[in-house]
Amino acid sequence: MTKVIQIEDDFSVLDEAAKSLSQGGLVAFPTETVYGLGANALDPEAVANIFVAKGRPQDNPLIVHISDQSMLSQVVSHVPPAAEKLMEAFWPGPLTIILEKSETIPVSVTAGLSTVGVRMPSHPVALALIEKSGVPVAAPSANLSGSPSTTRASHVIHDLTGRVDYIIDGGACEVGLESTVLDMTGKIPQILRPGGVSLEALQAVLGQVMYEPALKDSREVPKSPGMKYRHYAPRGELYLVEKKHEDKLRQMLSDYRAQGKKTGVLCCGAKQYEADVLLNCGKTAKAYANALFDALRHMDDMGAEVIFAELPCDEGGIVPALMNRMLKASGGYVLAEDVTIKVERL
Repeated sequence: MTKVIQIEDDFSVLDEAAKSLSQGGLVAFPTETVYGLGANALDPEAVANIFVAKGRPQDNPLIVHISDQSMLSQVVSHVPPAAEKLMEAFWPGPLTIILEKSETIPVSVTAGLSTVGVRMPSHPVALALIEKSGVPVAAPSANLSGSPSTTRASHVIHDLTGRVDYIIDGGACEVGLESTVLDMTGKIPQILRPGGVSLEALQAVLGQVMYEPALKDSREVPKSPGMKYRHYAPRGELYLVEKKHEDKLRQMLSDYRAQGKKTGVLCCGAKQYEADVLLNCGKTAKAYANALFDALRHMDDMGAEVIFAELPCDEGGIVPALMNRMLKASGGYVLAEDVTIKVERL
């Protein structure tokens, strides 16, 4: 049976969930990025239960969350000076750093890799829960595998009730997209997943930083197993649309509605389209990123069978992260002038 805990001012309500976490239980909790599904990262059986609860592929590594840097010795074998600079600049916050793992981290956390991703979230509830549990916490997003990530407790309750021990309701997430994942084990730091810390911000601290080649070129083999799966997908067909193809979008909406299909559109700002479900996701990429997963889930709730999502007009900052999630959610399908093309990378 799943217990939902509402957070107000008194974090003492976290005590029982933290105890459960330390003893092998599963606890869903808020972070500044998305909700996470946590288990004791040092307990292989507890970690295995994450994959069962989510229906997650076993070759998809998990990120380990800590509440202070004293926990690092349990998670990684050593911290190079460049990684220390990143921690000083961006922790707590939406940056996951990949380092060589310690012997205490089970291979089930890392999907057999010798490296592990670790981050310190900035959400006060997440920090308090981890601190009270006394253990580093392995936590992917708290959703069923493949479905849109959860940015509100109601999303988690929908997906995971009966599958986890506790769900901590800490309100809506601030960022709305998962953390940036940065691999620090090679000669040049590589972004494996764009997120809440931008390429430009990382370059300002480290100098040379690059995207992992598989993010840019579909001919490259992904370095991390988790990069190869479709994620975040709504139940309806999802197509991405550039601003210059608005007229084509209007025509396709008309065609699908004539076929009796229920249609939906995610807009950049206030727009007028003849669709059954029309959602304004905000004028800026930051607002769009915060709204994306909630909007995709709303489309599911409304029964949208064909969904069109306008692509952001901004550049830089969180745009690569937003584009990454939208491409994965749509399977890479983008509406072009006369056809629908498939774009597999950023």
